[in-house]
Amino acid sequence: WILSGDGSDDYDGFPFPMFLTAYHMAFATIVTQVLSKVKPDLFPSRATVNMTPNTYARTIVPIGVCFAASLVFCNKAYIYLSVAFIQMIKAMTPVAVLMLSFFFELERPSFIYIAIISAISLGVAIASYGELRFNMTGFIYQWMGLACESTRLVLVNVLLSGRGLKLDPLSSLYYIAPVCMVLNATACFLFEYSKIPSGAVAQLGLMVLVLNGLVAFCLNLAVVFLIKNASSLVLTLAGVVKDILIISISMFIFSAPVSFIQAFGYT
Repeated sequence: WILSGDGSDDYDGFPFPMFLTAYHMAFATIVTQVLSKVKPDLFPSRATVNMTPNTYARTIVPIGVCFAASLVFCNKAYIYLSVAFIQMIKAMTPVAVLMLSFFFELERPSFIYIAIISAISLGVAIASYGELRFNMTGFIYQWMGLACESTRLVLVNVLLSGRGLKLDPLSSLYYIAPVCMVLNATACFLFEYSKIPSGAVAQLGLMVLVLNGLVAFCLNLAVVFLIKNASSLVLTLAGVVKDILIISISMFIFSAPVSFIQAFGYT
């Protein structure tokens, strides 16, 4: 809604995903920094992990780069594609995560896994074929975002596991958020800042921005908690329930058209 608006004369959208994602990461950075001072016991890993500049560059920065890129690409896709179609493409995320999990030896290949990959790939192909508002630019943005997001999730899985630094969820967000903030803010300054009309942020409203930042922070925290306690693959599979809810809600709120072929492919 923030990016595309509701079609009314009062609000015609704020199509600046780099600004929005930079703000999300700034919000997360400020909250984790404040919490680390007020409640340091919520960040037990900070006391046990020796986070040298070399370790930070080797483990945190790659995750931050993937996260920043996925945020920009995925949010950019919302300008060109319907919410329902984007969620259908996102159904391919478990496939990408599974392939990367094989590569990093987090999961072992099996016939069942290959069958699941084939079924999901076929379903997404059918759903893509049935899209009524297909846009190649948005389609490419979404696939680039999916590749970055899948890589990021698997790297976080490694970071939180015994093979990585074994960070707790809040500590991982504490270290990752500033990298994403700097990268997204730089991208925003280079590509978007000059295009943002004066008064656009004021039209959006301070309360909407604060609530949006809070929801984004809670989402990022929930993601690392789930990866810590399960795996990146479980996270993406659990996301299918979320996708079904998003598609259903978007059909009512945005009147997003969903064809029979799309519904069949996604099912």
